Amino acid sequence: MAPSEGYLTMDDGLRLFYRTRGEGPATVIVPNGFYLGALEPLAEGRRLVLYDPRNRGLSDPLAGTSKEKAGIRQDVLDLEAVRRHLAVEVLDLVGHSYMGVTVILYAAHYPDHVNRVVQIGPLGPSPDREYPAHLTSADAVLRDVMARLARLQEERASLDPEELCRKAWSVLRPLYVADPAAADKIDWDRCDLPNERGFMQYWSQCLLPSIRDLHLTDRDLEAVRMPVLTVHGRKDRSAPYGGGREWALRLPNARLLTVENAGHAPWIEARETVFAAIGAFLDGAWPEGAEEVLRL
Repeated sequence: MAPSEGYLTMDDGLRLFYRTRGEGPATVIVPNGFYLGALEPLAEGRRLVLYDPRNRGLSDPLAGTSKEKAGIRQDVLDLEAVRRHLAVEVLDLVGHSYMGVTVILYAAHYPDHVNRVVQIGPLGPSPDREYPAHLTSADAVLRDVMARLARLQEERASLDPEELCRKAWSVLRPLYVADPAAADKIDWDRCDLPNERGFMQYWSQCLLPSIRDLHLTDRDLEAVRMPVLTVHGRKDRSAPYGGGREWALRLPNARLLTVENAGHAPWIEARETVFAAIGAFLDGAWPEGAEEVLRL
């Protein structure tokens, strides 16, 4: 089926850009999912909906409104507005990276509308928690990336925004794969879009502080009783593997699929494993290798 696309207007008048693929009785919504091109196979027999959150991609910018400070909590409200606009009563959710937190918050606030949830390389429920060394990948590649980013900051005044964005992504790519040789497969930059050129400022000033302010307790997570599959690369340098284990440990009905020799984008280095597992899970079964986590 050819994709349909357009804009959905949120409760405050801001528009979010969306695209749908496939058709079927189940609807899978993926916030901030346009760079997850490998998700296309999931549109077979399902309706797959990808959309840009506010201030991202082709959606409207916030333009200095007070909504900026709401951060991830506003993303949750927008996800509910997307559901209503699409007239979906019960949906499945897929969230990567910080959106792995968003989909859990949504499931906690609107459990009656959620069937199943997939997290891929999510930030942990306690984003500032320091996990033991075997649950992180704080290696030489990470240190090199951080050093190169610091040097790039010294150049930023001499670069136009798009050039700065592209240079930043050339530095960041090795962070998201286990093997730096696969870094060229990361093509998320979208530096031609003003929202994406300004994302790092939005992340550091709005999104990350809003995530740090969550302080999620076990009681907060009690409502998330639908099945949750957390897919996490063991060598994730961006969102430590320990965070994936913690989600699977703390959520009432969750399992963890550990992807060996993969990083923050595990579908890059283990495409068949990752999408076969997600497909099986969305079809109603725990995939082979998904474990019940009893301890970190």
